Amino acid sequence: MKYKIAYFLCCFFIFSLAYAQKNKQVASSKPYFPPTHTWEEKLPTDLGLNAEKVKEAVAFAIANESKNPRNMEINHYQTFGKEPFGFGIGAFAERGAPTGLIIYKGYIVAKWGDLWRNDMTHSVTKSLLSTTIGLAVDKGLIRSVNDTVAHYIPPIEPYGEPLLHPADQIGQSQFIHLFNTPHNQGITWEHLLRQTSDWEGTLWGKPDWADRPSSNPEEWYNRKRNPAGTVYEYNDVRVNVLALATTSVWRKPLPQVLKTYIMDEIGASSAWRWTGYRNAWIVLDGQAVQSVSGGGHWGGGVFINAYDMARFGLLTMHKGNWNGKQLISENWIKQATTPTTAQTGYGYMNYFLNADEKNKHLPSAPATAFSHIGNGTNAIYVDSANELVVVARWIEGNALDGLIKRVLEAKSK
Repeated sequence: MKYKIAYFLCCFFIFSLAYAQKNKQVASSKPYFPPTHTWEEKLPTDLGLNAEKVKEAVAFAIANESKNPRNMEINHYQTFGKEPFGFGIGAFAERGAPTGLIIYKGYIVAKWGDLWRNDMTHSVTKSLLSTTIGLAVDKGLIRSVNDTVAHYIPPIEPYGEPLLHPADQIGQSQFIHLFNTPHNQGITWEHLLRQTSDWEGTLWGKPDWADRPSSNPEEWYNRKRNPAGTVYEYNDVRVNVLALATTSVWRKPLPQVLKTYIMDEIGASSAWRWTGYRNAWIVLDGQAVQSVSGGGHWGGGVFINAYDMARFGLLTMHKGNWNGKQLISENWIKQATTPTTAQTGYGYMNYFLNADEKNKHLPSAPATAFSHIGNGTNAIYVDSANELVVVARWIEGNALDGLIKRVLEAKSK
């Protein structure tokens, strides 16, 4: 009898051990999402990475710091500030040293620089802006991205205009009309998201042609417009048009939308800020509201730390899902990462894609990878195939592929 009991106990022990091991494997396979205020770190070797290759990648990022001035205002006037009407109208700030994170399977395996520093992230802001539009679609505020924007936008009253309408302006419109030309009336949300709208006009004192202007001044005023959707042109005036239109749809400041539905949900800090231009104020439901900018062109945009950037990258890697909660629809991420014939390397702003083998944004990365890119260079590399998110700030643009190449080599067996 005692042998039967011993046999039974032995079998029970083996079964329990196997069951516990199975549960451990299931638990370990579950994606890790960092809680608010904390982010677990692991040694590269703990997750099967080559520690020397990771170290090499970090050293490469630091060695390839951007050669542009660290003072963003000085940097502006050495670059975009030379454009027509190139004067800054938003806030600039001194940037920090090269900074970044390597996230593998959700865990931090390497970091460098001042990770808590809230620096300008420039056009990574565009990915955050496009997210607020995706949220508006998810919530039914926008029926379809293929709708023309004009049907959603009323005349917009600028804030801060003189109390009395001067006599020399009698008869002139006292409102901002974003889509009142024949060309602009045919522009859809999709066209603006993909930067293929060729919107015409002036917003916040910046004419559309003043951003990266043609070398032929004769084209600035009289150029024939391309049919919406046919030609890609990276243009911040039109991005700011989209931001103003989206603000009008939400009837509230976009930073509040982003904070409530995305940043708080992913455990981001409370220190990030999204600013606009000093003259970009409107009257909205009786309140003064700032229409934020879609990047740092002429100043402004999102000021954010590297940890918060990485959290957003992790959200997009998981197709809008954060620890089991779908914050933005998977379909929206699919649309955002789908190119058009007008620009095969670009999805919704600012998703730079890697699917075109003839024109890969990052030749060393897989076709499924994408990046949120801003001037500086500021980058969030997202690679679901390799379970990688890499944040790299203030790296030379032509060195970004070299960094990703070294990170991927650390994963190779």
